[in-house]
Amino acid sequence: MNTLQIEGAVLDEATGLPLHVGNPIAEQRRLRQGALVLLPRDVLLLTGPDTLPWLDSITSQALEQLADGASTESLVLSPEGRIEHAMRLHRAGEQLWIVVDAGTGDALEAWLTRMRFYKEVEIARPEVVVVGTAGEPAAPLAWIDGWPDVAPGGVRYGQPTGEPWRWSEAILMPAEAEALDAARFVGTMAAEALRIAAGRPSIAEVDDRSIPHELDWLTTAVHLAKGCYRGQETVAKVHNLGAPPRRVVLLHLDGSQNLPVAPGDAVLAGEAEVGAVTSSAMHDELGPIALAVVKRGTPADVDLTVRSAEGPLVAAGQQVLVPPSAGHAHRPPRLPRLGAVQRPAPPA
Repeated sequence: MNTLQIEGAVLDEATGLPLHVGNPIAEQRRLRQGALVLLPRDVLLLTGPDTLPWLDSITSQALEQLADGASTESLVLSPEGRIEHAMRLHRAGEQLWIVVDAGTGDALEAWLTRMRFYKEVEIARPEVVVVGTAGEPAAPLAWIDGWPDVAPGGVRYGQPTGEPWRWSEAILMPAEAEALDAARFVGTMAAEALRIAAGRPSIAEVDDRSIPHELDWLTTAVHLAKGCYRGQETVAKVHNLGAPPRRVVLLHLDGSQNLPVAPGDAVLAGEAEVGAVTSSAMHDELGPIALAVVKRGTPADVDLTVRSAEGPLVAAGQQVLVPPSAGHAHRPPRLPRLGAVQRPAPPA
């Protein structure tokens, strides 16, 4: 779709897509009611008989038995278990469609090509348009987000935020996108506000140290009982024996100073820097909000502050998404060793 034909569109210089079409706050309400949004995405198309078992063996999700018409997501991890790519996957017959955030497709394609070896897998980069919505998908070929429900083999550390989250990303040929009614479209700012309010992680929350546990991404993108894959040892160790060193939080920001908070701004507990903002938005009901990743030991019951780029501190109420007890609270209790002496409890 030619974005210049969307009346009132204010374009993002980086992507060329509409940030908003006049009223970003009202557009959030329209999006909940089924409006559409053009998304900055890269798309890969995989075909060939080895596609699912091969991708199953090198990424975090169990994919070998992915049903025709099903959607899921999977992560590419480093050997140390750090997140490198986040993939939205949809199977359509013998085709596996992979949708990733714009700017990451080239690196993912290069990595998949290196990992292919002698597998019968073809990797293509079709010219398509991706359209998101919180209503009915814009086309039959669409990735359906499973968040916040726990996928088979996954585990959720925290609780949903309360913002309803229903989301799909349709894959359309350019001519199909051009045929859609331009009046139905809103901007990406509306979609980002709803995502942040739902605590839904994305590649925006990822830095060079991120592991899935910190973002509660074991919920939908990791299968804890599947076979080995790159980074699997870290995933298992942190979940079964340790705890993630950081955790994602939803910040409710003080808007009285009208100071912008942006990704990269430092998050403080008292005078100590404990993390950084990863995403921020103005929500139609909650006001200014942000996602941030902070140290696990940051007390969950204290208010935080954000050091804005302009210098002053912005007060931030903390809504816990991944609790400090994550990992510890989600493993079964230890059974006594065989033959161990059971000592009676001391008298009260």
